[in-house]
Amino acid sequence: MVQAYILIQTEVGKASIVAETIAKLPGVIQAEDVTGPYDVVVRAQADTVDALGRMVVAKVQQVHGITRTLTCPVVHL
Repeated sequence: MVQAYILIQTEVGKASIVAETIAKLPGVIQAEDVTGPYDVVVRAQADTVDALGRMVVAKVQQVHGITRTLTCPVVHL
């Protein structure tokens, strides 16, 4: 199982609805609207890195109101 944090920038005023929408997607553990350089932080999981990438591109980035994403895979050192 691969987990990652997805940092999301949204259009002005869209953070709350983006977080609510993404929270309903399969593979999403948690989605929170936050303050700072990013508007939404998501914790997601998938079986493989490739599956995670497909989820981000095919599901997360298609949510209306998102302008940019940054995916940060979790590593255990």
